[in-house]
Amino acid sequence: MPRILRILCLLCVLAVVFTAPAPAQAAPTAGPPAVRVVILGTGTPNADPERSGPSVAVVVGDEAYLFDAGPGIVRRAAAAKKESIEALDSPNLKRVFLTHLHSDHTLGLPDLIFSPWVLDRTEPLEVYGPSGTAAMVGHLEAAYVEDVRMRLYGLEPANVTGYRAMAHEIEPGVVYRDELVTIEAIPVEHGSWPVAFGYKVSAGGVSVVLSGDTRPSEALVAAARGCDILLHEVYSQAGFDRREPEWQRYHAAFHTSTRELAEIARRVRPQVLVLYHQLFWGVSDDDLVTEVHDAGYGGVVVSAKDLAVFP
Repeated sequence: MPRILRILCLLCVLAVVFTAPAPAQAAPTAGPPAVRVVILGTGTPNADPERSGPSVAVVVGDEAYLFDAGPGIVRRAAAAKKESIEALDSPNLKRVFLTHLHSDHTLGLPDLIFSPWVLDRTEPLEVYGPSGTAAMVGHLEAAYVEDVRMRLYGLEPANVTGYRAMAHEIEPGVVYRDELVTIEAIPVEHGSWPVAFGYKVSAGGVSVVLSGDTRPSEALVAAARGCDILLHEVYSQAGFDRREPEWQRYHAAFHTSTRELAEIARRVRPQVLVLYHQLFWGVSDDDLVTEVHDAGYGGVVVSAKDLAVFP
């Protein structure tokens, strides 16, 4: 082949190589949304100004799932939103799961029903809880009827839907499911309460278990085995030993000691054990963690403070 023809052929080949479209790239697949646990309140009936009433938010992507409604819940959510957790903006507070109806777990419920409405929530609040929840919600709506009337028919602009609360009285088992989460109610033993629940939240391959208020519970242990995060209420064994006998009887029937929790954690083997709703009785967060470790649990233990975020 003449030299000029060989050069022309080579130029044609190069043109094809450099102008051919690149192989199609597979579109990146979006992973599951992030799961975060936000501690809105770790408190007890004791009036500790550093600890709001018990409440936890499990945030999955842009959605928030609230557990218990202790005093201060809406303002704690606003504080978390200020720290860039947008899912806890007030209009997004639209579902809550109650562990039981003790006042320290429900005094924030009227706040959760009405304050986000004033702050532009348009959806009714969905309230899931044990028997008695519907009566509580109905009485709260009746108690604030004058407030609702004034906001709807006075000069203040207000939507006509966001003040409502829809009560769902639940049984053990799966109580809620959407495209992001599955939530299971776990029966637990809380003294003389006929019904009390813990909850298991499964989302994007992550499992979070919240004990609610309970003494050691076999049902909770069974549901929580191998979970990523176990949030468990607790009281100091050292402080308990200094309590009067009548208070010891009460707490032993209603709550879980650091010694008992160490045994629970050994059986559950969570990735992280988070202490919340703590009864300190003169000890510190570090002391509580030490008590759990000294009782024989060697895993990761954190005593939570308000607005802590896990992981």
